Amino acid sequence: MPTFTRDGATIWYDVIGEGPAVLLFAPGGLRSRDEMWHSPPGGPQRVWNDWTKVLSEAGFRVITMDQRNAGRSRAPIAAGDGWHTYAADHLALMDYLGIQRFHTLGGCIGASFCLRLSQDAPDRIISAVLQNPIGHNPEAPTYFPDGHADWAKEQIAARPDLDPAALAQFGLNMWAGDFVYSVERDFVRQCQTPCIVLPGNDAPHPAVIGEELGKMLPSTDYLKDWKGPAHLGAQKVRVLAFLAKQTPGTST
Repeated sequence: MPTFTRDGATIWYDVIGEGPAVLLFAPGGLRSRDEMWHSPPGGPQRVWNDWTKVLSEAGFRVITMDQRNAGRSRAPIAAGDGWHTYAADHLALMDYLGIQRFHTLGGCIGASFCLRLSQDAPDRIISAVLQNPIGHNPEAPTYFPDGHADWAKEQIAARPDLDPAALAQFGLNMWAGDFVYSVERDFVRQCQTPCIVLPGNDAPHPAVIGEELGKMLPSTDYLKDWKGPAHLGAQKVRVLAFLAKQTPGTST
């Protein structure tokens, strides 16, 4: 099982295929892990493509991972942790693999990870696919704080040594904003990373956030109808075309 360590964290990852690198961030909120890309055995088909398979078969080098404290990854949880902590994990993984520049593709919370990397390391991010972006929903404003409280209970049940106060402060660091949480609108307005937005349409992935990103990002593509079996083909074609357009002249 491939893992790397950083500041007490053990992060599980996998590398599939050869070619230009794409760092994948799976759906699932703070439970974001590689298995979320795949349809469950005997269960319903995901509304998105399995990008680990699609991209590797299309000539990309796919890096997938379990985020800290999700799936097979474990890490300490401190009161000072936040979006910057995840971004540091992501950059450390790519450093560990010797990859300087790369595309990003994130579903759900992964879209906010993509945007944070575009802010923290703009020279390293070739492009970003923002699938089902999360954000503050005026009609469900406590969705993520409430979800964080449930997640924190799970963490403490499994690891009684964790500090409840640190977990609570971590939640404030993550979910205190009124946009996509990981970055501010001022950054998005001047973001130079080419992006394609696949907007959401439910409580954690409000349509208003996807629409705002589509209008605000200086260099963006937009695919409104992308969810579900009827749209998987168009979703695949559009995302692959977007990545291919951004790839020429790029080295890893």
